[in-house]
Amino acid sequence: MARTKASSVAKAPALEDPTVAPSTFNDGLPLPKLFVFDLDYTLWPFWVDTHVSPPVKARDNNSRCVDRWGESFAFYPAVSSILHACSSRSIPLGLASRTHAPDLARDMLKALHIIPTFSDNPAAANNRSVRALDYFDYIQIFPGNKTQHFTRIQQSSNIRYEDMLFFDDEARNRNVQTELGVAFCLVKDGMTRDEVDRGVWDWRKKMGITAADKERQTEEQ
Repeated sequence: MARTKASSVAKAPALEDPTVAPSTFNDGLPLPKLFVFDLDYTLWPFWVDTHVSPPVKARDNNSRCVDRWGESFAFYPAVSSILHACSSRSIPLGLASRTHAPDLARDMLKALHIIPTFSDNPAAANNRSVRALDYFDYIQIFPGNKTQHFTRIQQSSNIRYEDMLFFDDEARNRNVQTELGVAFCLVKDGMTRDEVDRGVWDWRKKMGITAADKERQTEEQ
């Protein structure tokens, strides 16, 4: 696939309100047992192996970082709230990236922090930031294909492929669904809470869970 996306130089974004979780997290219906994300143009708006020149240094309380030329990079605005919402609900997280700069990608994930402005989790008291890398339980960042990534994730987690949900910006990676059974959600313009909800409902559809179940649950409450 030819790389045609414009380079995005990101200033520190206005973070979405982390008190607002994706709506599917609060509707009482089942959720996937593992959320897995691609990196480039899924969690952040650039290709780390072509747009970023190491070394990278954190800026603005670790909400962004700059490379050797002073170019600025950050997550998409909703990413912090999404990762924090998953973590606060003890939903395991994974990464599956085929970047050719795995060490640099890890450096970026160490430099960029998740900074909750609230939490009932003592670990986040006093708004302490946490390295984004530390939010992920299963990390596969290496050149290869996504089925290799997911094979390793499944072996490490012992979670069924059918219980996983994968967000990625490249349609070709839908093969993890056709070959392995992982629910696949094609991300168009970076992660948002709406994308999370769309992916969760795609997974629920595969599992035979419908909107009628939501209505039934609402009536019973």
